[in-house]
Amino acid sequence: MTNSPFTPGIVPARLDGHVLQENFSDLHAPLDAHEALVAADRCYFCHDAPCITACPTSIDIPLFIRQISTGTPEAAAKTIFDQNILGGMCARVCPTETLCEQACVREAAEGKPVEIGRLQRHATDTLMAQGVHPYSRAVATGKRVAVVGAGPAGLACAHRLAMHGHDVDLFDARPKGGGLNEYGIATYKATDGFAGAELEWLMQIGGITLHKGRALGRDLSLDALCAEYDAVFLGMGLGGVNALRAAGEDRDGVLDAVDFIADLRQADDLANLPVGRNVVVIGGGMTAIDAAVQSKLLGAENVTVLYRRARAAMPASRYEQDLAASKGVRFIFNAMPVAILGNGVVTGVRVEYTRAEGRSLVGTGETFDIPADQLLKAIGQTLTGAPDALALEGGKIAVSGAGRTSASGVWAGGDCAAGGEDLTVTAVAQGRDAAEDIHASLMG
Repeated sequence: MTNSPFTPGIVPARLDGHVLQENFSDLHAPLDAHEALVAADRCYFCHDAPCITACPTSIDIPLFIRQISTGTPEAAAKTIFDQNILGGMCARVCPTETLCEQACVREAAEGKPVEIGRLQRHATDTLMAQGVHPYSRAVATGKRVAVVGAGPAGLACAHRLAMHGHDVDLFDARPKGGGLNEYGIATYKATDGFAGAELEWLMQIGGITLHKGRALGRDLSLDALCAEYDAVFLGMGLGGVNALRAAGEDRDGVLDAVDFIADLRQADDLANLPVGRNVVVIGGGMTAIDAAVQSKLLGAENVTVLYRRARAAMPASRYEQDLAASKGVRFIFNAMPVAILGNGVVTGVRVEYTRAEGRSLVGTGETFDIPADQLLKAIGQTLTGAPDALALEGGKIAVSGAGRTSASGVWAGGDCAAGGEDLTVTAVAQGRDAAEDIHASLMG
């Protein structure tokens, strides 16, 4: 090992290869068959189950857990996939602690919910490992639909449209499909190339053609798509990153956290990925947590997350915050960067404490400096290149009903569409529901 956590600057190979491999192994080991039966046995199989209501895709959770308990995990997987075709990834990345598991009756009674997420993974992994796709296409309708964006929303939409017998051309700007599942998820949450494997499994439905390296606005126009296809679904996510609006933001060592995570996800050898000795992450969402934890796992000596509001307002769940803290990440709340220090290269961050005044956030005037050779911005993304024909709401594509935009024959869902939470499972629900609405419109 040529470097260590104490090597100054932004350098690769801070840790030995075997340590990196262990650091980025599966966050939660999968349940074996016996463990799954024991976990399933804790479910009360509620008739009016609050966990179903808490699931954005409305999976019948008591049913699939009962199917596991009766030794039929493949049937359980089918119950999951009927509602959420990306149930395998969602089992890994969903914030179940604030969704279905928080609503679990066991959580309310005992403070320990049924392990719904791990049970969902057990079921979906069991079926997918058989290499069988549980769905077949309906009779071809002769209709053609363009889906822009091969992320969770686009994939869910494309699969449901293909099931109904429509032909789908799926376009994505990147070299690989999968969207945030491929490029934006912490490596330890989706190991062993799962995003790519899930994509290949989903494509077994047939009727979907994936066109990579094709971006809306650069290679495709909405007008041309509308002229060529019977319907268009937009699920291209958010391409821009909000500005920090702090002096020195252009210094070397300032990176977008989403790009940092994408580079890590696509790295053939984690030892080749450079990381700073002192890393500061700006933001309070899941991207900030994922970037901070992975910086620490790569060997950074000090990793600090700065969040401008109080802990209670932090978008990342307390579970994720505690996970980061357990890895050695430090949190500073009610603090915002006002200047990036250094002469061309980042050497530190000047931070000002904040306080709330009604709905506004103001600086207190009290500042302090934090050493930093790498600063990662995780302060939200913005929609770029939205077609002029579409009405916007809050900087995103305005939608009504099941994703209908202001343009006839055009639907949208996922992060690029207004409304809803920025979650993989929510994007899946929006893509699925838009597909049903598109199908009804085409066949009406």
